Amino acid sequence: MFTEQIKQLREERQIPQRKLAAALDIDTATYCKYEKGERRPKREQVVIIADLLKTDKDELLSLWLADQVISVVEDDKEISDKVLEIAKRNINR
Repeated sequence: MFTEQIKQLREERQIPQRKLAAALDIDTATYCKYEKGERRPKREQVVIIADLLKTDKDELLSLWLADQVISVVEDDKEISDKVLEIAKRNINR
């Protein structure tokens, strides 16, 4: 979700990958891996990406975090709903 969103926004705004990479102080190949989902940016980088793409920071952070949660629970599909429900109940304590 996150990867598709940043690629779409970047293309809509006609910003080259190299410009985002430079702002993040990483090489273009690393940024390209972010868009392909081969690597995950750090939280602070997500905030910078949101600013550069002029998009809602909380929305982009939500997609980024949701992707991380999915990657953790996707191999346990039979219990993933239960795991997410437990997490939801306990996060609000």
